[in-house]
Amino acid sequence: MLRFLQLFTMLFLGVAYGQEEAVKSVFFEFDKYSLDEKQANEVVEFIKSTDSTRIESIEIFGYTDDIGKDDYNFKLSANRANTIECKLTENGIKNKIIVTIEGKGKILIDDDVLENLPEKRSKNRRVDIVINLKELPKLVLPGVYDMLQKNHVVGDHIYLENIHFDKGSSHLLSKAKTDLDKVALLTLRYKNIEFEIQGHVCCTPPNQKEAIDKDTKKRQLSINRAQSVYKYLAFRRVPKNRMTFKGYGNTVPLGKEPEYDRRVELVITKI
Repeated sequence: MLRFLQLFTMLFLGVAYGQEEAVKSVFFEFDKYSLDEKQANEVVEFIKSTDSTRIESIEIFGYTDDIGKDDYNFKLSANRANTIECKLTENGIKNKIIVTIEGKGKILIDDDVLENLPEKRSKNRRVDIVINLKELPKLVLPGVYDMLQKNHVVGDHIYLENIHFDKGSSHLLSKAKTDLDKVALLTLRYKNIEFEIQGHVCCTPPNQKEAIDKDTKKRQLSINRAQSVYKYLAFRRVPKNRMTFKGYGNTVPLGKEPEYDRRVELVITKI
């Protein structure tokens, strides 16, 4: 009988416990338990292509068709399972995560099944490799806050209501310094947080993304605004290695009145 080289893989959710599993079935010739090189490589690649940080355990189950005596089929199915286990360990898969190696014997076919019987039997001459996967961590999306918090995620935006600027200026107003004093205290308290200081502008000509700083006469107003905040926080003893600054010009408008775009925001880059 021809060897079935086709292998298939499917991902599904286990019904009993809701655990996610990845399953690969390997098919064997009638009365055989050896693998050819292609099959062996695909078995190993199946394991190695799975996210190793999520692999909790591996189970290997061998089966046979319904032809032959029970004792013989149990032995054959166990040999098939052991062949897979050996191939995995030979290629660096650790024994301790392979928690089950079991021959389950024959898979019976209903008496009334006559159509495509040889094909159905061939698909029962197999080993199922089951990878039990750990649950994915819950996805926490970045949010928008009005002040630094103890618990942030990377990407959180800190929109400081008073960190606005006069038109064409990068000078900090007194009310902005009051908010930045709070930021400095909280940054020193929450020592794991790092952030980017992002400067913005409004009201530039359509062909210009950046605005001119009226003091320096250079077209880098958003950069200068971000740098002003950076320098002030450094003056308030926030470590420089926990901050970066960058100008974004007019590329991130809030869609409100123009004065709201003459702003600086903080974006969490590390926690």
